[in-house]
Amino acid sequence: MPKIDRQREHQANERTFLAWLRTSIALIGFGFAIARFGLFLRELESAVTGKNRVSNSFINSQNLGLSLVIVAIVIIGLSVWHYNQVFRQIESSDYQPSRLMVWLTAIVVTILGLLSIPFVFWRQPPVPSNPSSSNSTAVDRENRPLSYGLRRNIERKNTF
Repeated sequence: MPKIDRQREHQANERTFLAWLRTSIALIGFGFAIARFGLFLRELESAVTGKNRVSNSFINSQNLGLSLVIVAIVIIGLSVWHYNQVFRQIESSDYQPSRLMVWLTAIVVTILGLLSIPFVFWRQPPVPSNPSSSNSTAVDRENRPLSYGLRRNIERKNTF
């Protein structure tokens, strides 16, 4: 095989590796965002209702975000392995294409995507407001520590 053809094949292999790396970085970012946004929503709900809700469910936003980060780390490892395997095959002029990584990633991301659907449609039941306990709830909310930005946003909403 001419040297220029082999160089092109190695460059294509590197581009493929970098594409898998970008995919992994995106999955890590989505996982982090999902986990932190779920935490933000729980904190906001706690600040507005004055109640701390404990989630006993195994499928929650933090576990979904963590699983996306873990999948991304596994994809990084598999893509390094695949890059080295293709590199050796190019060098020995015995390249055998494999779709294992594509199918494996597609199946895992599809499963995680299906697990995230309930979070999109799930709504908390409205908290009944009891006029006699509204003052005590407001006092409890005032005494509980909140982050400065969250407290400022709540106060801004209450002034309108």
